[in-house]
Amino acid sequence: MAVLILATAGAGYLYYEHLNGNIEKGERSSGDSKAQRPEPNAAGQRPLNILMIGSDSRASDANVALGGGKNPRDNPPLGDVQMLIHLAADRKSAAVVSIPRDTRVDIPACTDPETDEAYPATNTIINESLGRGGAGCTLATWQNLTGVYIDHWMTIDFAGVVSMADAVGGVEVCVNQNVWDRPLPRVPGGSGLKMTAGSHKVQGEQALQWLRTRHAWGSDLLRARAQHMYMNSMIRTLKQQNIFTDTGRLMGLAEAATKSLTVSEEVGTVKKLYDLGMQLKTVPTDRITMTTMPTVEDPQDRNHLLPAPDADQMWAMLRDDVSFDDKGGSDGKDDGGSGADGGSGGKGSGAGEEDPGEKPSRDSAAPDSEIGVLVQNATRSATLGPVGGRAGTIAEALVEQGFDKAAKDSSASLSEERTVVRYPSAESEGDALRVAEALGIPATSVRKSADVSGITLVVGADWRSGTSYPKQRTPEAGDLPDTSDALNGSDTSKCMDVYKPYRW
Repeated sequence: MAVLILATAGAGYLYYEHLNGNIEKGERSSGDSKAQRPEPNAAGQRPLNILMIGSDSRASDANVALGGGKNPRDNPPLGDVQMLIHLAADRKSAAVVSIPRDTRVDIPACTDPETDEAYPATNTIINESLGRGGAGCTLATWQNLTGVYIDHWMTIDFAGVVSMADAVGGVEVCVNQNVWDRPLPRVPGGSGLKMTAGSHKVQGEQALQWLRTRHAWGSDLLRARAQHMYMNSMIRTLKQQNIFTDTGRLMGLAEAATKSLTVSEEVGTVKKLYDLGMQLKTVPTDRITMTTMPTVEDPQDRNHLLPAPDADQMWAMLRDDVSFDDKGGSDGKDDGGSGADGGSGGKGSGAGEEDPGEKPSRDSAAPDSEIGVLVQNATRSATLGPVGGRAGTIAEALVEQGFDKAAKDSSASLSEERTVVRYPSAESEGDALRVAEALGIPATSVRKSADVSGITLVVGADWRSGTSYPKQRTPEAGDLPDTSDALNGSDTSKCMDVYKPYRW
């Protein structure tokens, strides 16, 4: 929302420099991740993915006062709200996916860019990633989980939410019953949200209470729904307000926006945030879809969640830039459009991997018998364990096809959502394409990487059986799982039900 506001602001040079000085910046990726930027479409456009993180940091007096609880100021921050904003390559539709804070995932090895403290890879709930290397570690965690390349991140804390809500002037929300999110016997905490049934305009601290309420809705999943309602309402509010002619209000909004956000460094100027906002604001509200990742209860801890198997369907739609609604072209993608390129890769864009250049050619491939191939088993996913022996099975299949130098990597313990063939230099590109062709792997899954010294086939979670790469199902527009709790941006009819113990 802060970026959308900046897209409406025009100011003189001195004020522009003042706003630039307000913006805090950080390293884009601080973790081990190998997600790749997607290929541009026929018009040369790429989708744009932005990770929005709400931090529970108490590192200021304002945040301590707003956050409540007993969290000390020096505790590592938790990323309790995490949403991926996906803007289609043609800039005609957008999707938002939330992951509940208590979802257990693999967090990669990360290094805090401010302290140089190194954190080993771990498997724990996703909100802890923010304290293990900053927002760049959360970005790397999302990339590894989804296979989606994320261009930028933005974070906002309690005080920032209050400031933004005040600057906008209030956002309308709705409840079906009187609600009071307060401590109850054996259930401490609560946001303090108290309102009567019906529609209300919330701003300032009450807006923060709405966004933080969990017990009164009944679960983290329903909290995400309430947050989506708030975001949709704020988007509609901003689109309806005529703030272009109110210079004083415009400056107040820009001031609040730049002070509220911390952003990844490659978009760390007002000009770049303005350009970003201009792309976001073109999407009509009825082409915005808010969703939550499908989850299942964690068998290790019933208070935690795991990604459900049908979450992969959502990630495939994001990777392939297929719209979450069915209002676009027949293939799920609109033609044309004038959207700009989806942002630069930025610093730390993916553990040494590079964007592919022109379509590669296999003319320079060596004879099959001379191509060395190292096969790695990376079939473990967020929801499924590894399939034993996959590297050996595929290496043997390659040998049978004449790749005499194919061998398995017995030491590798990896997790990769999609199968990929990596090669170290332009000289070996043709060899890599030949290996992919022999196994039926698409050329788009062949990538140059500084992380390998030779042709390396990484067998991902999408290839758990057989010796020929399985044909991947192409997702269609609107083909969301029923459990995604989708909410359209133009829907004004939704109200939150209140869990009975919190009615009054």
